[in-house]
Amino acid sequence: MPERARLLRDLPVNERRIDVGGVSTVLLEGGHGSPLVLLHGGIECGGVYWAPVLARLADEHQVVVPDVPGLGESDPVDRLDDETFGRWMTELLRLTCDEPPILITHSLLGTMAARFAAKHGELLRQLVIYAAPGVGRYRMPIGLRVTAIRFAVRPTEDNMVRFERWAFADLDQVRRKSPDWMDAFTTYTRSRAVVPHVQRTMRQLIRTCTKQVREPIDVPTSLLWGAQDRFVPLPLALEASQRLNWPLRVIDDAGHVPHIEQPEAFLEEVARTRS
Repeated sequence: MPERARLLRDLPVNERRIDVGGVSTVLLEGGHGSPLVLLHGGIECGGVYWAPVLARLADEHQVVVPDVPGLGESDPVDRLDDETFGRWMTELLRLTCDEPPILITHSLLGTMAARFAAKHGELLRQLVIYAAPGVGRYRMPIGLRVTAIRFAVRPTEDNMVRFERWAFADLDQVRRKSPDWMDAFTTYTRSRAVVPHVQRTMRQLIRTCTKQVREPIDVPTSLLWGAQDRFVPLPLALEASQRLNWPLRVIDDAGHVPHIEQPEAFLEEVARTRS
């Protein structure tokens, strides 16, 4: 798709499709060094939204960026629950990583990946949970719920903009900095939002991944958050950090997607989680 190609233009990554435990899965790969897996959140476009930080991360790591089943360009599964995700993730790591990777996992999929880490910690070197609601007792803000439903029912350009204004601390500034990329991001995300299996997958994730993870995680874990996150507000992360003794890195002037809104600051905080 032209918009997907625009999102990935000039990046040092290759895109390929592989069979992951019977699921035809699209992933991006690039770089050399210790493996780093970037797992997107509950977003229709899948892993391509990591594009603003891929080049820098690939300077130091073998970067692996899959589209989770049913989102992006990966084929769907009947139900993306913890068991299905666990089988898929285990096989993905076996096929792509020669050693346990660092896993940075965002938003709704961060909740599911945290449950995976609780059961399969030996498969991971380190876990960075990035703006995931499942680290605490979460209630979706009413305004966000209404906006998300409007977009799900009618993924028009206006409804996409309403949703983006919830996601970004300053959407207008991001558009001024990267107008072509943001246009491609909006257009591609909307194009995937009308696909029935994508809609079904999104509903499944919202139902299951807003619930608190209560299983203990033995993997070294840290939290990464935008200071102005309105999807999953910062107080949830502050409480989880204190309760679980997990280091918390906060990115100023950023909402739910600092890797798009403040990519340099995001990369600096990721580097600190590895030190």
